[in-house]
Amino acid sequence: MFGSIGMPELIVIFVIALILFGPRKLPELGRSLGRSLNEFKRASNELRNSLEEEVRLDEQREAQAKARPDAADPVRPRPAEDAQPRDTSTGA
Repeated sequence: MFGSIGMPELIVIFVIALILFGPRKLPELGRSLGRSLNEFKRASNELRNSLEEEVRLDEQREAQAKARPDAADPVRPRPAEDAQPRDTSTGA
């Protein structure tokens, strides 16, 4: 929808800002805008890094859970033929 901002658009924006804020306020506004953009970039990088770290830790936990036996059922049931009591009264 919007293309990249070229030189003519930047000049128009600069002229409008110069008219609105005046030559004395414009450098101060530029500095504060630069600081804000820098802070935003730093915060977004920290958020991205923390999300990537959490995803990596979750993947490690899943891999460890698959690698070890199921801890919820430590005793496995015996097969059906072993579970039936044998008749020992015949003496055979």
